[in-house]
Amino acid sequence: MLPLYEMMMRAQNGEAMRAMASQFGLNEDQVTQAMEALMPAFATGFKRSAANPQDFGSLMQAMAGANYAEYFNNLASAFTPQGIADGNTMLKQIFGSKQISEAIAQQAALATGIAQDIFNRMLPVVASILAGGFFSQGGAATAGANPFADMMGQMMSQAAASQKQAADFTEQLGKMMENTFGSGGKSSQSANPFADMMDTMMKAGFPGMTGSDKTEPEKAEEPDNPYSKFIGDMFDAGIKVQKDYQKNLDSVFDSYMNGMKKKD
Repeated sequence: MLPLYEMMMRAQNGEAMRAMASQFGLNEDQVTQAMEALMPAFATGFKRSAANPQDFGSLMQAMAGANYAEYFNNLASAFTPQGIADGNTMLKQIFGSKQISEAIAQQAALATGIAQDIFNRMLPVVASILAGGFFSQGGAATAGANPFADMMGQMMSQAAASQKQAADFTEQLGKMMENTFGSGGKSSQSANPFADMMDTMMKAGFPGMTGSDKTEPEKAEEPDNPYSKFIGDMFDAGIKVQKDYQKNLDSVFDSYMNGMKKKD
């Protein structure tokens, strides 16, 4: 799975970034700066919106909706009224509220010197491209190599110090699949590559798992959460982030999320 920054820069063999420069009146260096500012924000938003397997299933279901694969493959469609509407829908899924999106646009503007209004208009387009990128890579995985399964298998073999943790993690993903896409049998007949991919993974198991071997590893250290590692790797920003900038982004999410909880 490509990091977010690389996914954006490679979209349509780089033509997407040139089209975005033209659309927003920027030069290519400015578009690169904009992506460097936005990808850490999207990485943070994705990770928070996929905080557990159930939320991850909801996120995948949202990515499988609308026409995101088309937006990834044809940026012009992402600039249409329907494309912008679908982009705003995905933004809400990723960030949780319009206020957070606007605050992120403000942070990116301060970091780059690019007008905040440009970021406000750019955000739904970027959201659509990323959603389409994940969807397209998920579909490609079902046709042959399965990057999700390989990545998760590596984490399972490294982090799951006991069969129980591996089993618990697999059970969580199974429940997420059932709740999000219905039964495994139905998902394999669908046109949803995420559902097909996850169904295949659940049936075949993950590379690196020990299968029916019930032997406990010797001197196992306290394991990390393999799901958290999976999400962290899947939604890697792909660029180095200054600590102050990441701290500001985290503060944006924390402040608005805390405000929403108080209202509830």
